[in-house]
Amino acid sequence: MARLERYADLIEPWAESVSRRLIDTLEIADDAMWRDRSQRISAGMRELMAGSQGQVTRSIISEQVKLFKSLPLQAADRVYDIQNQAIEAVVSGKRSSALMQEIMRTGEVTEARARTIARTEVGRASTAITQARSTAIGSRGYIWRTAEDSDVRHSHRLMEGQYVDWSKPPTLDGMTGHAGQFPNCRCYCEVVIPEE
Repeated sequence: MARLERYADLIEPWAESVSRRLIDTLEIADDAMWRDRSQRISAGMRELMAGSQGQVTRSIISEQVKLFKSLPLQAADRVYDIQNQAIEAVVSGKRSSALMQEIMRTGEVTEARARTIARTEVGRASTAITQARSTAIGSRGYIWRTAEDSDVRHSHRLMEGQYVDWSKPPTLDGMTGHAGQFPNCRCYCEVVIPEE
């Protein structure tokens, strides 16, 4: 037994060396495998962006540019309306204090509109990209999920947990779209991935 113990002690450096070489070989193979997969995923993402998802992204950017460009035009329309109100006030002999309050609200209205556009467009873009990615891997739909708080609209609360086909967006409150695509909507798509 003592001889076996001494022999075990003698081969310990050799065993460590063999084990270290084995681990190093596995690490190199593992690293190469992950590097290869990463390159394939990257190439796939570039291909996806060049294809349907890229078209979706470019379309979203174009629509958002139009919306944000509309802000100064809407502000100008509001100023024009206030000017007409001013003329009417002078003609009818009204006080200027009510008109002054309307003028002061112009900045608030424009800021609130910009905030609504930003929230809505982030949701629309996120959902459109999710849809493009999902359909590219064969997903046919998703489960509608809400923020589950008191601010969720009644129509959206009724959609919680419902399956929605990508090709058949629901119509809620007179608007058609997927989760996250409605004004100020905080809902999202829980993608249903097809089983292989």
